Amino acid sequence: MPRVVPDQRSKFENEEFFRKLSRECEAFVATGTNLSLQFFPANLHGDQRQVPTREYVDFERETGKVYLKAPMILNGVCVIWRGWIDLQRLDGMGYLEYDQERAQHEDALAQAAFEEARRRTRDFEDRDRSHREDLEVRPLGALFSDPAVFKMLKSHKASSPCP
Repeated sequence: MPRVVPDQRSKFENEEFFRKLSRECEAFVATGTNLSLQFFPANLHGDQRQVPTREYVDFERETGKVYLKAPMILNGVCVIWRGWIDLQRLDGMGYLEYDQERAQHEDALAQAAFEEARRRTRDFEDRDRSHREDLEVRPLGALFSDPAVFKMLKSHKASSPCP
């Protein structure tokens, strides 16, 4: 299942939701959108979490504020949320921008998943077709000489209510 929609840029530029959030505004308070930011979660191998760099969490740019950068997939579109939060009042400003680099990466992953699904479907259909052809070519006598088939047919006939 792809994580992104087929034409991310178009969705980002044309949907009211993204147009509204791409303008700097109070950190999403007025929009009803709540974000839970988790920086560099532990991976499946149990490795230690990374410490976010100053590019993503910057306490030094301005006293009393933290500047944040958070890449994410939102409604199927790769975006980056950029903004700041006042550390005393816990309010701030932020906006979304389209993440072209990550969008291209996610598009490539989605295309690869689609191609893999297509290949597996084609392999299944080929095996199914081959199996059907084997059944058609196999002489009927050979089918009934198979003890397992004969036993199955015999038990079916015995349990059948028809005379």
